[in-house]
Amino acid sequence: MVPTKEEWMRALAERHGVELQRKFSSAAVAVCGLGGLGSNIAVSLARAGVGRLMLIDFDRVDLTNLHRQQYRADQIGRYKAEALRENLKEAAPYAELEIHTERITEANAAELLTGADVICEAFDDAESKAMLVNTVLETMPSVFLVASSGMAGLGSANAIRTRRVTDRFYLCGDEVSGVEGGGFLVSSRVMLCAAHQAHTVLRILAEQFEV
Repeated sequence: MVPTKEEWMRALAERHGVELQRKFSSAAVAVCGLGGLGSNIAVSLARAGVGRLMLIDFDRVDLTNLHRQQYRADQIGRYKAEALRENLKEAAPYAELEIHTERITEANAAELLTGADVICEAFDDAESKAMLVNTVLETMPSVFLVASSGMAGLGSANAIRTRRVTDRFYLCGDEVSGVEGGGFLVSSRVMLCAAHQAHTVLRILAEQFEV
């Protein structure tokens, strides 16, 4: 039996406190890229009660995604944004989910990201990462950006960290490892980086900033 919205919000407030939950519930967060990072970020933020999630990815679910991404085997072939919306509604039925099944570019970024308080960069290729980071930093100076760099391989979990680059730009990961040159991805380390990004978003919304 699905709880009512009032019951759901009361349960979140009991865990987070009324004022903190108010901040989460009134926020809008964009997740750009819904793979190993983005799908896990979105799950954490939806469960935390973030009011509006903007989910952006043009790709479809593939068999090779299932070992580290928040999709089911019966969702193979579906747009990731549509499949993730379905899964998030099961985990957080009252979250407001806005989806875009298109590639984010320098030309359409401003339109797709309108209204976001925080933007999460969760791409898996360097070119897309650089495009989004540069676009946000250069054209959206009032928005917070939480990006990723380095979560490949079986390196120590303790090497994954969060660094505040500028007042509104945070970078999560080990800043070294990548899939280039034969690197590989395992779910646990990718999820560690995603957890850092999601937790950084929640700290930003709570106005608890890294020093």
